[in-house]
Amino acid sequence: METGRTRLFLVRHGELTTSKDWKYVGHMDVEMNDTGIAQIKRLAGRLKDEEIDVILSSDLKRTAKSAEIIGGFLGLSPSQHRDFREINLGHWEGMTRDEIVNKFVAEFEKRTLNLSEFRVEGGESFLDVQSRVIPALNLFLEKHNGNNLLLVAHGGVNRIILCHALGLDLSNLSRIDQAYGCLNIIDYFDGVPVVRLVNETI
Repeated sequence: METGRTRLFLVRHGELTTSKDWKYVGHMDVEMNDTGIAQIKRLAGRLKDEEIDVILSSDLKRTAKSAEIIGGFLGLSPSQHRDFREINLGHWEGMTRDEIVNKFVAEFEKRTLNLSEFRVEGGESFLDVQSRVIPALNLFLEKHNGNNLLLVAHGGVNRIILCHALGLDLSNLSRIDQAYGCLNIIDYFDGVPVVRLVNETI
């Protein structure tokens, strides 16, 4: 390991039972389907020879299960943390994209025009999510300085972490792809991030 380096293996959970319908699930506690479990098992095989010290995840089933599968390959017990949850999509939760576009025309347009700041009724904006995710991540990076951490999170959360590492405004979120079961790697040198890998799928 390079001196003074803390490495983050950043993973997105596998495909969901709701994925085929393109449902917006956010804080909904949705399970992975068989395809999603297979994606994570392949990723776990990819990671089994890495020297990973700590596994973290959000506390939702899809990330917790993904972390559990990877932990089984690595001989580590994951810990769950609410701060790494996906964005809360308020009254859009559980609806398909088509349903949202048709029922909340003005809201959907406002969100499209101001992705980082727009807050769905009863939910969060991406700026809100950033304000809980980045401080939580920084605490773990400081606590485990010099080690290798693996975090299993969500598409929105991962994009926020990558934007922060790359110095990008959150308006660029949608320009970063995060496939189900993907892997990103970010190295931190005295808190300064270097992005090594983005959206690798197995």
